[in-house]
Amino acid sequence: MKRLIFAPEHEAFRETVRAFLAREVLPHYEQWEKDGIASREAWRAAGKQGLLGLAVPEEYGGGGTADFRYSAVLAEEFTRAGAPGLALGLHNDIIGPYLTSLATEEQKARWLPGFCDGTLITAIAMTEPGAGSDLQGIRTHAEDRGDHWVLNGSKTFISNGILADLVIVVARTTPEGGAHGLSLLVVERGTEGFERGRNLDKIGQKAQDTAELFFHDVRVPKENLLGEPNGAFGHLMTNLAQERLSIAVSAIAAAEHLLEITTEYVKEREAFGRPLATKQHVRFEIAEMATECAVTRTFLDRCIEDHSNGELDAVHASMAKWWATELQKRVTDRCLQLHGGYGYMSEYPVARAFTDGRIQTIYGGTTEIMKEIIGRSLLG
Repeated sequence: MKRLIFAPEHEAFRETVRAFLAREVLPHYEQWEKDGIASREAWRAAGKQGLLGLAVPEEYGGGGTADFRYSAVLAEEFTRAGAPGLALGLHNDIIGPYLTSLATEEQKARWLPGFCDGTLITAIAMTEPGAGSDLQGIRTHAEDRGDHWVLNGSKTFISNGILADLVIVVARTTPEGGAHGLSLLVVERGTEGFERGRNLDKIGQKAQDTAELFFHDVRVPKENLLGEPNGAFGHLMTNLAQERLSIAVSAIAAAEHLLEITTEYVKEREAFGRPLATKQHVRFEIAEMATECAVTRTFLDRCIEDHSNGELDAVHASMAKWWATELQKRVTDRCLQLHGGYGYMSEYPVARAFTDGRIQTIYGGTTEIMKEIIGRSLLG
């Protein structure tokens, strides 16, 4: 199916991304998976290739474009390559907007050049051992000491947590404010009292470091407040639509790629003397998945276009995230089944996709949270 949302310049960028993956990522990916972390050299290579800071103004070394279609291309190609461990999407699409829209001119000059050249890797620390999607449950807190904050608490499941040089921490700054008593404080590598715990052992996406973070009387300068005091809830809600769309884009790309792989596999694999593709059940399975992917792709491309035009709302982003990630989960499971015993072997892409993709319905807001957002919009 021809995709009308991409212009020639987007397809040229796609070739750049594929060349980068072949040269800088795939030869090293198996080792990164063993190490539980990607290399900093790969981040710097991404910066040199112009893959970081796509929406950051050129004066800071960024791409200077707000066209989300470039980010969509990046997400699609990394997904198709089976290389989610180098978390450029987290850096560009989730954390980048906080820096470009909320940072002061002084903060931009301090942080954005490194953000774009790959020498400054970022993370956002929201989730805690006792608080995930429920922001009211956040216990990490910061006390105002005049010219600085004193930050105490802990975070967990933080992507890029080991590598990060800059961590945006969601902290309670007004005890009685509930979800509206939170602020965004930027903690930099080497700050006294900021410690990293375990690089957590996950079932998938093993090349992407995911850590516990601890803050013990961390002195955060007032100059490192990002956005408005007690304004974190509004800031987080503003940027969640793009985060969820990014996850949805990688989800449909994963489903489509696995369908391609499985279609070729059933043509070649024989059972009872004939290719699996001759079995009616197999043809029906492929037909159903192809149709579901085509319908989902049409909706996702519309969301990408709307977001590039500044028109995507939170409800449709939630629809996209829920539907595409649940589809990815179903398609991956069915494709693994069609591979039989080979689907359970780690050397086959479908096996790694099974574990890598399982997180998609959880992070960025669970499927249940997405349904709640959609339901409230319809029923109040």
